[in-house]
Amino acid sequence: MTVTLVLTLLLSVLIGLSLGLLGGGGSVLTVPILTYVAGLDPKGAIAASLFVVGVTSAVSAVTHARNGRVKWRTGLVFGAAGMAGAFGGGLAGGYIPGTVLLIAFALMMLATSLAMLRSRRNSTATTHDGELPVLKVVAEGLVVGLVTGLVGAGGGFLVVPALALLGGLSMPVAVGTSLVVIAMKSFAGLAGYLTTVSLDWALVGAVTAAAVAGSVVGARLAGRVPEAALRRGFGLFVLVMGVFVLVQELPGAAGIALGIAAAIAALAATVCWLAVPKCPLRTPLTA
Repeated sequence: MTVTLVLTLLLSVLIGLSLGLLGGGGSVLTVPILTYVAGLDPKGAIAASLFVVGVTSAVSAVTHARNGRVKWRTGLVFGAAGMAGAFGGGLAGGYIPGTVLLIAFALMMLATSLAMLRSRRNSTATTHDGELPVLKVVAEGLVVGLVTGLVGAGGGFLVVPALALLGGLSMPVAVGTSLVVIAMKSFAGLAGYLTTVSLDWALVGAVTAAAVAGSVVGARLAGRVPEAALRRGFGLFVLVMGVFVLVQELPGAAGIALGIAAAIAALAATVCWLAVPKCPLRTPLTA
């Protein structure tokens, strides 16, 4: 077993931990790990991520369901609509340059992270844990599914905000329900990609096993983390990974400039948090 493979498997545990705890972020980790650590080409990494995330999400959803954190009608309808969009996106993705897909992937992560970080701050909006209207769920599922298949994301970084921000579900229930959706859409997107991409199933199977192990731990922790912290943690996680992918994929000067800007922003945020009594970053989020 090579050092590269060991490192890939250790990092893969984080894939499952992210899915089990946050209901998303699996592909946000899987695609970079398979591309930059395991050395797969972008399209192969995207296709493999759909299998890894699909299986891991299905396993993690079971634990969430046992704790009453899955809305089955919403999840299945959203997932069915998403599967149609994901298959079409997977077909189209096979004909788009890998770098273009990764840049689009990163930009969508940045937009989503900002929406999560800004949501419900000083807001009187309320959450609920009932089923969502079918037509609304179908429309959102088709759009998210298309994006899922196209950029190889299981969709959690889009599904969780859709359920929590647009649907009004509480974060724990949005996380659990999103895993059902992610599993369904991931396999549909994979079917589309397999028409043009072949996979190293031994590597994919090993990464999947490591991710499943992490998902068991993440699912157990999900019900114990405060919703405000969960929402903020999800947003920050996706923001960091989005910047990382952009730095890797943009041409030299642009990537370096973005990396420097991100480092300055991170330093400013740290100083604000530690030294400024009225720092906006300390403003509590409301559920």
